[in-house]
Amino acid sequence: MHFDTTATEPEPAWREQALCAQTGPDFFFPEPGSSVREAKRICRLCDMRPACLAYAIDNDERFGVWGGLSEKERQSLRRERAA
Repeated sequence: MHFDTTATEPEPAWREQALCAQTGPDFFFPEPGSSVREAKRICRLCDMRPACLAYAIDNDERFGVWGGLSEKERQSLRRERAA
């Protein structure tokens, strides 16, 4: 049996409905030291925020704003959950 190792996982269903899908990645993956204020504002308006944050935590996303939280905020949340 042959497995295709180049296949990627399908996009989660919530991503199609997320506001970030309509705005593009620039706000959500800013240059180091840049503000994430605009990304967080967009996240606060998005109904998919809980699913996005859960995805980021479950998949150990280390970069960008996910579910309204920055990298450092997600790292703190992971530490709290591990304690």
